[in-house]
Amino acid sequence: MDLLNQTLDRFSTQIAEGVSLNTDIFEANLINLIILVGGLFYLLSGALSESLSERKQKILGAIQESEERLEEATTKLAESETQLAQAQMVIESIGKDAEVTAKNVKSTILTDGKTEIERLSASAKGQITTIEARVRKQISDYVVALALKRITMQLEGKLNSSLQQQIIDKNISKLA
Repeated sequence: MDLLNQTLDRFSTQIAEGVSLNTDIFEANLINLIILVGGLFYLLSGALSESLSERKQKILGAIQESEERLEEATTKLAESETQLAQAQMVIESIGKDAEVTAKNVKSTILTDGKTEIERLSASAKGQITTIEARVRKQISDYVVALALKRITMQLEGKLNSSLQQQIIDKNISKLA
């Protein structure tokens, strides 16, 4: 401790007087300083090199871990891109299928509509034909009824019992 105090005192006095270089090795304690620095270097170099080695290992480990993460991320990115491409292909396929299905449904609806229209037209024509036949029958029945009424009126005045008997006999013979 005394040596340190003496050295600090001399150093402070030299600074106060002006800095100058002392070339006397023994008086400047240059040998002691070299031994001290050498000892410190020898003692601390092991700890320092061990600390630096640990630090180097940590840094290398962190770099290796980062590289592994980068590889994993790259792999996951490639997988994701592949999945995206597959999903886009599926989406395109679904879109095309939807278009084809829509066209088929439209065609089916149009075909069914035409068939239904044709069926309704045929049904309407059949109903019209049936109605025409009924109207003709009604007109025919009406005309027959009118004709019978006229004939009946005409015959009532001209019909005697012998003529009535002849008509009845003719009709009976037709039935037999």
